[in-house]
Amino acid sequence: MTRTYDGFTEAERGAMKERARELKNGAKESEVLAKIAEMSGTDRELGEALHTLIREAAPGLTPKLWYGMPAYARDGKVVCFFQPAAKFKSRYAVLGFSDEARLDDGDMWPTYFAITELSAGVASRISALVGEAA
Repeated sequence: MTRTYDGFTEAERGAMKERARELKNGAKESEVLAKIAEMSGTDRELGEALHTLIREAAPGLTPKLWYGMPAYARDGKVVCFFQPAAKFKSRYAVLGFSDEARLDDGDMWPTYFAITELSAGVASRISALVGEAA
């Protein structure tokens, strides 16, 4: 059976369009908070809690939108971001770290973390990772 490539999904095309708008207009913290407010259910709860947690753990990082997702940057380069589960119809939300985070640990290390609940232990671990990355 031969498979054909149909191109990007509608969600992927939407993310690329959002990224083009972000590059053209720039993004401010108010836009990040508005994007979080558009989320529903667990995504919104996690987005709000992560925003507060990241701002406290790394006040030097600048909130911005990145492919339509809340992100936090140093010198304009994304260090970490929050991908809500609904963004690409995933089973769980994700906190991701870019190579700018420099969380290198040997020859292999995680850069994406699935989050289903922000317990005290998870919050503590995220604070430590974000602090190290910033």
